[in-house]
Amino acid sequence: MPGGAGRLFVMTGPSGAGKGTVIQWLLERRPELAAAVSATTRPLRPGEIDGREYHFLSEAEFDRRVAESRFLEYVAYVSGQRYGTLREEVDRILAAGQSCVLELETEGAKAVKAAVADAVTVFIAAPTFSELRRRLVDRATESAGEIDERLELARRQMTEASSFDHVVVNDELERAVTELEGLVVAHLGTIGTLNRV
Repeated sequence: MPGGAGRLFVMTGPSGAGKGTVIQWLLERRPELAAAVSATTRPLRPGEIDGREYHFLSEAEFDRRVAESRFLEYVAYVSGQRYGTLREEVDRILAAGQSCVLELETEGAKAVKAAVADAVTVFIAAPTFSELRRRLVDRATESAGEIDERLELARRQMTEASSFDHVVVNDELERAVTELEGLVVAHLGTIGTLNRV
């Protein structure tokens, strides 16, 4: 990764923990942060713009970039489509003098940490497993079977929380965002003492 003033922050955690909302609030508060746009092989939907919602790639182009090691992380297939984080997308944000925020599944977060030693990883958790279940049910975007699958995955992911640099419990949104913001500010204050890989 290139040098510069920015840092790479990787946010992860189980589905239903509210990490997307926490990250959105954080980005609104901290203009020096920018979210990386993921790449995907899924088709462009009406109203979407290439490079804004996603970088839309064909299967062949995705394969080519994998072969050229241009992804920091990628997943083979999610619902028949592929997703990944392009190195050049992160580099673009850092070169502009901003810090980059990624929202990834736990495996992707670990892959990025392995590739970028000074990336800061944050696990965003629900306060309890029962609260996580309630949020998934209330969200009503998945079937009962899908919710059960997400809960089983969440149970495994929660056992990995301690392997990340920080854990933020999203028990109350304002409090969680304030805690996360404090972590980000603290890390941005230590940039000068760190070496990039």
